[in-house]
Amino acid sequence: MKKILGISAFYHDSAASLVVGGKIIAAAQEERFTREKHTPDFPTQAIIYCLEEAGLKIDDLDAVVFYDKPLLKFERLIETYYAFSPKGLISFLKAIPVWINEKMFLKKKIYAGLKDIEKYDKKQLKLLFTEHHLSHAASAFYPSAYEKSAILTIDGVGEWCTASIGIGDGKKITFLKELNFPHSVGLLYSAFTYYLGFTVNSGEYKLMGLAPYGNPEASETKKFIEQIKTHLVEIKPDGSVWLDQAYYNYASGLRMVKEKKWEAVLGIKRRLPESELLQSHGNLAFAIQHVTEEIVILMAKEAKRITGLDSLCMAGGVALNCVANGKLLEANIFKNIYVQSASGDAGGALGAALAASHTYFEEDRVSTSFYDSMQGSYLGPDYSEKEIYSMCKKTKAVFEKVSDFSNLSARIAKEIANAQVVGWFQGRMEFGPRALGNRSILADARNPEMQKKLNLKIKYRESFRPFAPAVLADDCDMYFHMQQASPYMLFVAPILEKRRCELPENYFEMDLMTRLYQERSKVQSITHLDFSARVQTVHRETNPRFYQLIEDFKALTGDSLLINTSFNVRGEPIVCSPYDAYRCFMSTEMDLLVINDFVFKKEAQPDWENKEKWMQQFKLD
Repeated sequence: MKKILGISAFYHDSAASLVVGGKIIAAAQEERFTREKHTPDFPTQAIIYCLEEAGLKIDDLDAVVFYDKPLLKFERLIETYYAFSPKGLISFLKAIPVWINEKMFLKKKIYAGLKDIEKYDKKQLKLLFTEHHLSHAASAFYPSAYEKSAILTIDGVGEWCTASIGIGDGKKITFLKELNFPHSVGLLYSAFTYYLGFTVNSGEYKLMGLAPYGNPEASETKKFIEQIKTHLVEIKPDGSVWLDQAYYNYASGLRMVKEKKWEAVLGIKRRLPESELLQSHGNLAFAIQHVTEEIVILMAKEAKRITGLDSLCMAGGVALNCVANGKLLEANIFKNIYVQSASGDAGGALGAALAASHTYFEEDRVSTSFYDSMQGSYLGPDYSEKEIYSMCKKTKAVFEKVSDFSNLSARIAKEIANAQVVGWFQGRMEFGPRALGNRSILADARNPEMQKKLNLKIKYRESFRPFAPAVLADDCDMYFHMQQASPYMLFVAPILEKRRCELPENYFEMDLMTRLYQERSKVQSITHLDFSARVQTVHRETNPRFYQLIEDFKALTGDSLLINTSFNVRGEPIVCSPYDAYRCFMSTEMDLLVINDFVFKKEAQPDWENKEKWMQQFKLD
């Protein structure tokens, strides 16, 4: 059995994973340990965790695998600057020294990073590099339940490739078609992320969340779609795209777009970060989301045409666009669709390790249990009772231990039904960008005030941001039009008509915030403005505790779904340790915190006018 460590680093969302004999043992993002969101740093803490989880040393490893090929990426950088010269001189002068001093000597940096963890025999260490899109493809296909499937990867850019279509067959992955830089669906979407005032490589999900605020029937929205297709992207019948670089600046400049040209095409100026959101911004978000969905569906149709297969596996940053994934399900191109839960660059660490296991070492794939071999994506660290007690002692936390989980679950379900907001921390941390019931904030989806409360008083983030429902898998069809399971919250589905409320005739004439708080359904706080929701189906097989909690809530209320949002506040990663959870709990207006069998309450209400003081109070040395 080969023991393989996969690494992604030096761009964004650094991570590490460990695969032993083809089985996924552990995986985690570095940000969870360092508390620096989307950190690009070498994943020191994530590697330490993965090795400790398996009881291994670096010398025990058969290989360490990096998730892309830096020399190919450097080749693309040089050829791009040459093609656009003399433009891009400032960007060139900034980028090249970094590459020469750091990324050109990536082997040296990896060896040094591992040495900082522990001493090891460098001569015996096998260091491998996979291509970026192979890492994505492997991360999706190998954990899937399919012996053979089409594979579609879509992101910003790897080395040269920005999207690929391939076939997974047993242990083998074969690429059939690629789209290359500078033409990229991911970069197109990121350009609009920038233009709408969000941060590239982290704010794309905000753009997706803003899209339902657009009015699809408005003449402005239709004009945006027409202008995008006429000037900013040419969409080919096979889903490949051509981006006119006269309008973009990412290839050789320091910004994503040429703002004056975009302003002339779209008729609105770039929105500045944190500035007011207008209806035009919602309409533009809807327009680019609509165009992206069209491209993804065309790519999937091409994958179906050239492979003739019934199943599809997806990964890459664009595969995290759960709205597009939902539309792809509705299109019924494939009988089965599987999306990697950590589809972005963090998941590349896992894909690199799996690619080495199955293609380099030719190990057999591990048979899937239940849905896939990702174990519900609960691949991060868990914490012992001793560690929780230690945290309580250091913070002087007020807590109660409830040994009988049935009693604990019934009690917390009752608190949620009584409009309490609960921090829910259980077992192993999730791998990927979504909280799936182990590092979650939970609340009652039926409460029409809960979206506002969670955004403004718990998460401290933009009021328009939507929330997702976690629903018992067996009851999903009681609420949503869903054609398959969605355990990783990666598919958006329409809410059943019988759950909806009738809207006033002037609904689309209301301003954006008024529409936000207009009652749309009986589960208002998880209902997007277009009557959709980003669904997580909860399964007893992968998370029995979370399943029981929702079951107990159903016994009390008759409804088997809860709001499930990630356990963090704006600007911070999802919590990892009990201390992270307690600090977040005490610095927000959350009502209760549950860490495994421990229930925490606030002894006294914090002074919310001096939140920073409370934040400092719970900082440990």
